[in-house]
Amino acid sequence: MVRGIVLACGNDSLDKESPLITERDDVEVLAVPPRPGKAHVDAVVSDLGDQRLVVAGTDADLNAVVLRLLRSERVADVELAYVPSSPDSAVAELWGLPTDTARALDLALRGDPDKVPFLRDDAGGVLVGLGVISPVRGVGYCDDDNVLRGQATRLEVTPDPDGGAGLVVRVVHKRLLGKKVKETAGRAFQLGCLPTSVTSDGFAHPRQMNKWTWYRHTEDLRLVRGL
Repeated sequence: MVRGIVLACGNDSLDKESPLITERDDVEVLAVPPRPGKAHVDAVVSDLGDQRLVVAGTDADLNAVVLRLLRSERVADVELAYVPSSPDSAVAELWGLPTDTARALDLALRGDPDKVPFLRDDAGGVLVGLGVISPVRGVGYCDDDNVLRGQATRLEVTPDPDGGAGLVVRVVHKRLLGKKVKETAGRAFQLGCLPTSVTSDGFAHPRQMNKWTWYRHTEDLRLVRGL
């Protein structure tokens, strides 16, 4: 079994998962704020050695840690595991991770890392699970394919779980008798639109945006996914 350093993000995360995490002798638990930044992540990452980095918290917390791995150029060499604090985690659904704390922690310390794509955006952020733009009126392209011209209820973007070029774009139109979804895969997505809201892994961008880009990073995450 691999030893790990657990970043317990936010008081709620630590409270929900204690004593499942805090009473184990194969992990070191560090309580950090929600969406931990440079002061709480970089020093831990630099001292990991052969240990695994485990993030216990929300998708937004994991997003913040991945951003620090990117900024410190440690994406390719850090084994990253995730213990979601919510059963509704889009990251867990996308990558087939358990949301039960005991099972998730067991996988985090016993599982094998697998290379998975993650996305960057043109505002300096990252995307590990689900990105949402809503409502939206504008023009959008996935690589050379025009996927939106006009209005849609929402756009959903995820890394490609099937190992394709990088990402999947879903254009959602809600109608009286249900909804219509158009799905396109590619390496990059670009949008020009009327000002609207953008959310990455549950974290809302602080300003409304009239353009947005997501694209696959050149290196993949080493995400612990299977036994």
